[in-house]
Amino acid sequence: MGFRFQALKMGTQMFKRSWRILLPMLALVALAMAGCATQPHPSSGHLPGFFSGVLHGFLMPFSFIASFFTDVRIYSFPNAGRWYDFGFIIGAMMIWGGGGAAGKRRG
Repeated sequence: MGFRFQALKMGTQMFKRSWRILLPMLALVALAMAGCATQPHPSSGHLPGFFSGVLHGFLMPFSFIASFFTDVRIYSFPNAGRWYDFGFIIGAMMIWGGGGAAGKRRG
């Protein structure tokens, strides 16, 4: 009985040790693959800006469901850059409730 317990304990320690090595290696592979990604250059003169980002962020859950059935994307590319990103985050916070309500103390 004692031998089985020790073997089980050694197995879990080895499992934890292998994850400590495997997880950073997977992260490095993911970063290397993401670094090779390219994106097309914008071809139109009108790029979605802040208000389009707010609208797209607000419609994100519906776009996500529609993306399973049609060729709809959640995030618009090309866009105007950081302002679009900021608007997208604001719109997503509007639909998902932000995060400030979770930090409030009750009672």
